[in-house]
Amino acid sequence: MSAEEAQAVENATDGPAFQSIPGWRLIISDAGRFWALRQRPFPIAATKAGADSAVDADTFDEVRAAVADQERIAGQAVS
Repeated sequence: MSAEEAQAVENATDGPAFQSIPGWRLIISDAGRFWALRQRPFPIAATKAGADSAVDADTFDEVRAAVADQERIAGQAVS
């Protein structure tokens, strides 16, 4: 992560508008793009089924939806 990206994350966490996704680490780039990285890897079966532990989007709502899709894929693969 660049110094600019780190500063963007620090700035984003300063205010009350900061949101999180349980189990995922949220990064906001200096360009304002949202990235979510899963804190624990998915099981191998979930990864083979296409679950991705890193997603990105233009808005928080979009990245939250992308995370939900990955968790759904993983859940179907391991159930």
